[in-house]
Amino acid sequence: MKNKNQIWKFFVSVKLTVVLLLSLAATSIIGTVIPQNESPEAYFRTYGAFLYRLFDLLNIFDMYHSWWFQLLLILLILNIVICSIDRLAATWKIIFPKETSFKPERFRKLADNEVFTSSKTPEELKDDFAGVVARDFGKSRIEKTETGFCIFAEKWRWTRLGVYIVHLSVIFMIVGAIIGSIFGFNGFVAIPEGETVSQIHLRNSNAMQQLAFSIRCDDFDVSFYKNGAPKEFRSSLTILQNDKEVLKKDVIVNDPLRYAGINIFQSSYGELRPEQPAPQAFSTDDIHLNFSIASSGMVYKRKAEIGKPIVIPEGNGQFVLMAFQPSAEFMGQNIGEALVGILTPPGGEPVQVLLPIHFPNFDKMRRGQVVISVVPPHDHTTVPANPAEKRYYTGLQVTKDPGVWVVYFGFMVMIAGIVITFFMSHQRLCVEVAQQGKKTQIMVAGTANKNKLGMEKKLQKIARHLSEKE
Repeated sequence: MKNKNQIWKFFVSVKLTVVLLLSLAATSIIGTVIPQNESPEAYFRTYGAFLYRLFDLLNIFDMYHSWWFQLLLILLILNIVICSIDRLAATWKIIFPKETSFKPERFRKLADNEVFTSSKTPEELKDDFAGVVARDFGKSRIEKTETGFCIFAEKWRWTRLGVYIVHLSVIFMIVGAIIGSIFGFNGFVAIPEGETVSQIHLRNSNAMQQLAFSIRCDDFDVSFYKNGAPKEFRSSLTILQNDKEVLKKDVIVNDPLRYAGINIFQSSYGELRPEQPAPQAFSTDDIHLNFSIASSGMVYKRKAEIGKPIVIPEGNGQFVLMAFQPSAEFMGQNIGEALVGILTPPGGEPVQVLLPIHFPNFDKMRRGQVVISVVPPHDHTTVPANPAEKRYYTGLQVTKDPGVWVVYFGFMVMIAGIVITFFMSHQRLCVEVAQQGKKTQIMVAGTANKNKLGMEKKLQKIARHLSEKE
């Protein structure tokens, strides 16, 4: 029993809540500072051998899916649940009392009350006053006193549960995040026009994920701006279930296809030559770059290795290839696989250069003395050129998050809880009518567990309506 009490005290501790929230905040900052799900080569080059092994052991590079981050979330859930249960007992007695008793003495002592007199007798005022109270509070109770009567009314006892509804919403959102982390996935696939796939590559992994259906790319179209940057690329996809067409949709950026709980986003594309297979991943072992010199018009091809400086011809400084990104973004748009490097012009400041694999004219937008582009893999292999019609493949990001609807439901519950917590309150009202000589004195008093100013205004309003009945 003593051990159970100690465990209970541990989980109801506010200190535990603070420690867990600070820990989650600190780890979230770390997850922002240290890029998540990058390639091992990039991490090794950035942090060195020792830190790479340490971070990899702690799963820092994918910490939102790590066991210790999920443990923190589970501890927070237990802390919220047990704290709520511990404090709910007292609140429950207020919301669902065995007997509801009103004592006029308690209301007479309140500072916020309205008092006025009437020439009518208490009996003449009873029905009219009961009707005024019923309009604001609904059900009321009238009790006789030695000199008149009292009207008691209350509403929204249940709003004291508002804070617990907010707690429940947080639990739903955390549970949804854990479900998505455990049972969801994020992968990619490249599909040539006219071909069908039923497997995808999991992001930052050599593992494959089998889908319960097949995806066929019926057609692919791309349009460009004048500077060579892609304007829009569109994939016409068909979902096949048991070799039967069940869904057709044109997919563009930010307009995915959704089927069976799986989201299919347009991510990238590339051009295929005859007899060239669809690329599954860009190889960093054989990288060639073109350096176009604006002043001379010359183009120089150089083999590049990550981390190894390249001296640019004609005295135009040097370039260092820093990293490979499997899914890069530019101005909020996913441009697919890309290389990132540092260009240092002679006597100038180093600048970061983004080189999409599939957009060779992308660096022209920088308008520099040196324009860099990635040589497509087939341009430095033995695959013969063929003047046949261009054929493209579409790069798709395929994701599944079964916990997202739990998170959405949690958001809706939170909104309801916030409205109840901040805009509604448990209100109680007492209207005491007493004969005093030839006059009748009326006192209007009330309490609210929140928004005292709002309750004061409501008492003034009710007193004004009652005074109109005298």
